[in-house]
Amino acid sequence: STATTGATRTQRPPSPPGERARHLRQMNWLGGLAGWIWLAIVIIPIYWILITSFKSQDTYFSDNPMVPPTSPTLENYRLVIESNFPHYFVNSVIITLGAVVPALVISFMASYGIVRGASNRLLQFINGMFLMGLAIPIQAVIIPVYLIIIKLHLYDSLIALILPSIAFAIPLSVLVLSNFIRDVPKELFESMRVDGASEWRTLWSLAFPLTRPAMVTVAIYNGLAIWNGFLLPLILTENPNI
Repeated sequence: STATTGATRTQRPPSPPGERARHLRQMNWLGGLAGWIWLAIVIIPIYWILITSFKSQDTYFSDNPMVPPTSPTLENYRLVIESNFPHYFVNSVIITLGAVVPALVISFMASYGIVRGASNRLLQFINGMFLMGLAIPIQAVIIPVYLIIIKLHLYDSLIALILPSIAFAIPLSVLVLSNFIRDVPKELFESMRVDGASEWRTLWSLAFPLTRPAMVTVAIYNGLAIWNGFLLPLILTENPNI
């Protein structure tokens, strides 16, 4: 009883709510400062790009780069539009959507098959092949890709950019989606099977809704990578009017 009494005396009383809130406010100063610094790092280049777009070429470097122009002009925008920018923008949209959508569908179905057929050696071998694709950068295989496109008579076309983009987007997509599908409780798949649902119905009625957040993440990542791609258009296209 003496030991219990001593332990009771040494216990700290719980902190009042006001003290805890004050402590949290003090701890958030560092996080708030880091947040404002990061906001400045992101906003300042965007601000510079915006105000510079309204400056004439003669005043790019003669004036303070962070000061808005005294006599703004739309000449830069007119020059961009006259340089066939809408055509290039539409091409970028076609290539991005034409690569992201097939890559997402193929990766989703492949991931479902890999997870559901975990005991199938062929599927595991295919999964290993997909994972090997993560270790091969596009720069290492650009010459074979170029030769394949030439053999298929697809050089200087949009499809020449779409097909390799699909191939390079699949490995990471399969890795992310298969891990996400693997986290779905097996009891849900078993209940669908008991209700008489086929694998195809289970794929689109159960796995697809539950993996939608991962699919959106993969779509955004691949979309940005394909939109900002430079090497494939540089090597596989030549005509600016395609």
